[in-house]
Amino acid sequence: MSTYTVEDPRKVTTRRLIEMKAKGEKIAMLTSYDYSMARLVDEAGMDAILVGDSAANVMAGYGTTLPITLDQMIYHAQCVTRGVKRALVVCDMPFGTYQGNSTQALASAIRIMKESNAEAVKLEGGEEIIESIRRIISAGIPVMGHLGLTPQSINKFGTYNVRAREESEARKLIADA
Repeated sequence: MSTYTVEDPRKVTTRRLIEMKAKGEKIAMLTSYDYSMARLVDEAGMDAILVGDSAANVMAGYGTTLPITLDQMIYHAQCVTRGVKRALVVCDMPFGTYQGNSTQALASAIRIMKESNAEAVKLEGGEEIIESIRRIISAGIPVMGHLGLTPQSINKFGTYNVRAREESEARKLIADA
């Protein structure tokens, strides 16, 4: 018996998210790293659940997201997908698995999809990772972009402060989107 508190208990897919956006419906998303939290978040009615590379900070105690590995992200995504019935599960691609090498990006995304049962991957960045995005999408893997506050770029910016306050940076953010 389902314990969903949402009006529409059907499985959320990328198609459903597109339909929701077209209708102007709000889309709710939270982050989970394990089975128990994923079940709670899913039953609360979230439309999407992100398995974030922030697991490096929250679960492993690192000061940045950079140390988490692809194997560790797949493990967390496996835990989350086992706890989810309704929400779309998106898995973060960790630092070093997609930047600068679109072949490696595709291989990493395929591993995530095959080994974790996630339904999409998330990458940080814009124009500089476009080849990786194109290659992943060409394989039929949905990609969620992440712009603005980009924790994987902590060493570039030296802080987690809000980005795009300067006009030139704001223009780049819009162009990337």
